[in-house]
Amino acid sequence: MPADAPTILATSGGYVMGSRQAPQVGPILRYAVELSGASKPKVCAVNTAGGDSERWLGWSYAAIAAAGWTPTHLQVYPMPNVPDPTEHLLSCDVVWVGGGSVANLLALWRLHGYDEALRTAWENKVVLGGVSAGSLCWHVGGTTDSFTYELTPITNGLGFLPYSNCPHYDSEGRRRPLFQSLVADGTLPDGYATDDGAGLLFRGTELVEAVCDRDNSFGWQVQRGDDGAVETRLETRRLPA
Repeated sequence: MPADAPTILATSGGYVMGSRQAPQVGPILRYAVELSGASKPKVCAVNTAGGDSERWLGWSYAAIAAAGWTPTHLQVYPMPNVPDPTEHLLSCDVVWVGGGSVANLLALWRLHGYDEALRTAWENKVVLGGVSAGSLCWHVGGTTDSFTYELTPITNGLGFLPYSNCPHYDSEGRRRPLFQSLVADGTLPDGYATDDGAGLLFRGTELVEAVCDRDNSFGWQVQRGDDGAVETRLETRRLPA
């Protein structure tokens, strides 16, 4: 299923821990690469939300190379690593964004023009995806711990997808009730959430599939109703290991 339309895979997964406690490519990230239709995929790791950690960059390169793909990356710390981010992203098949502070990610991407470069890549059918902050960033907003230990709303996402988003829906106790309350009171638009290990595939701005890499992991739709938020569990396809 090649990327014949702008494609985003927004997830609470991607890498999994290997036998030596180092990240390796999991079913969800493998699915993102399959969506590109590339026979020799080039995968760009973007770890802005994690401060462009050198250790995570090394792990990303090792995991991507071990999968038989060509790794590359886009960074802002200590300075941008490419002269033209748009040209660099257009040379890739998949862009995978890691977790961390989505607030810092958004500020730095806008400062360096990566937001527009990513939009151009998306419009030109480079597959965009990511986990946690790398899921939330593509949406209008969602819930984040970027500002304090307590979860708070963030409403200045890139808005490629006109919905709100909540990762870690099942594993962090405050995520679910806060997300529902923010949708219910109109702070956030209707949106989608993912349990750990689940992902949501969008073609253009249309949700076409929910997937997962483990049992009892689901995607969810959350909409504003007359008496609060209405939560609907999505049919979620288990990806092969």
